[in-house]
Amino acid sequence: MKAPRSLRIRCGLGMALVALLPANASAHLNSTGLGPVYDGAAHLLTSPEDLLAALALALWAGARGERYGRRTLFVLPSAWLLASLLGATTASRDGSAVLSALWLLTLGALLAADVDLPLVAATALAAVLGLQRGYLNGSGAGASADGVVALLGLGSTVFVLVALAAALVVRLRAAWARVAVRVLGSWIAASGLLLLGWSLRSP
Repeated sequence: MKAPRSLRIRCGLGMALVALLPANASAHLNSTGLGPVYDGAAHLLTSPEDLLAALALALWAGARGERYGRRTLFVLPSAWLLASLLGATTASRDGSAVLSALWLLTLGALLAADVDLPLVAATALAAVLGLQRGYLNGSGAGASADGVVALLGLGSTVFVLVALAAALVVRLRAAWARVAVRVLGSWIAASGLLLLGWSLRSP
C-alpha cells in the first residue's frame, strides 16, 4: 500500500532537516559513550597500526630482559603522552600508511629475528615511536578538558599494554614459548609488509 503524498513529503522534509543538523564528529578519538578515558583507551585498541607497533616493541624489549622492559615501559608511554598533548594543539592530520607499515615491518622483524641492540638504541627506538605515533593520535583532538583526559586514557593504555606484554616475555623460560613470541613477531612483520604493499599499490 502506497503512503499518502502528504506523508511522503513530511518524511522527506524531516530527513532533509536531520541531514542539515549533523552531530559533532571527532577526527581521531571516537566516542564510546563511556567517558573520555575509555575513548582514549578504545582508540589504541581499535588502531591496529598503533596497537601492533607498541605490542611488538614491548615483546621485543621483554625478550631482551628486565632492564630493556623497564626502560621501554617508562619511555614509550611518556613520549606517546607528551607528543599527543602537543599534537592536540595542532590541526587534525592523517598519518602516512607507508610509515606505519615500516614501523610494523621493522619492529616485527626485530622481534622475529631476536635482534640484540644496546640499551641506548632501544631507548631511542621507544622514544621515536612514542613521539611519532603520539603526535598523530593527538592531532585534532583539541585542547579541551575532555580531549586531554582522553589522551591521558590513551597514554595509560599504552603503559598497561607495555607492562603486560614485556612482563609476560621476561618470565618466559621455555624455548618453545620464546619461539612462539618470535613467530608472533614474524606475523607483525608480515602485516607491515601487506600494509606497505597496499599503500604503494597503483591508484
